[in-house]
Amino acid sequence: MELYNRPNGWCMAENNAAINGPSPGTGLGIGPKIRIVVADDHPIFRDGLCKLLALEDDFDVVAQAQDGRQVLDVLQQLEPDILLLDLKMPGLDGLATLQRLQVAKGKTRVIVLTASDDKNEFVQAMKLGTSGIVLKQTATDQLIKSIRKVHAGEIWLDSHTTAAVIRQFVANEDAVPSAPQPMSGSQSRERERSPLSQREREIVALVAQGFKNKEMAEKMFISEQTVKNHLHNIFDKLGVSDRLELALYAIHNNLHSGR
Repeated sequence: MELYNRPNGWCMAENNAAINGPSPGTGLGIGPKIRIVVADDHPIFRDGLCKLLALEDDFDVVAQAQDGRQVLDVLQQLEPDILLLDLKMPGLDGLATLQRLQVAKGKTRVIVLTASDDKNEFVQAMKLGTSGIVLKQTATDQLIKSIRKVHAGEIWLDSHTTAAVIRQFVANEDAVPSAPQPMSGSQSRERERSPLSQREREIVALVAQGFKNKEMAEKMFISEQTVKNHLHNIFDKLGVSDRLELALYAIHNNLHSGR
């Protein structure tokens, strides 16, 4: 395992270093820092990313990992706020790591940082609880923004990736019909706490499947204005600002099927 230290502003990694526990993570004039772990099997990329993140006053990169097994060890011991996770790693890859993390039910929020353009992988990552997907060719300022947004509890995808995820997600659902899966206790409680009515959940599902207002109105035997009214109420209840955010919310909360 590699720990990240930052003497005199430089990013230094020590192999097999002992973990001394979380750093205080506070600075002058700002609140607690966002504690970050970087997981990637390419040392040059990892170190370069650490140096970029170190320039932000509210970031503290507490550890690095080069494969999924190291990620699990680091997260268990340090419990960082954010994990930047590559999907293509040796041994335990990114998706397998996400499966383990989903079972562990930790508090660390995951942003997939990948060069892959495999939409199926994006969908699987979202199903496994990923809070954001950032392509490695993305501008640095967008990565920094994504970390702050995800740390604040939001979900991060750019519009292109969001649309691709939704299309692939719906295509997979149509291609492989399956019986409804029983909800876990936590999913059942989440459904009970949902601020949406059954009608509103139906509309959310249709938005996630790519239907337009007129098409939804025809499908639901209501007026287009009624659809617009429902969408206005849904946006207000969920705090989303557009259809892409709503569709992503639907995928992340298993509302895409309307069940």
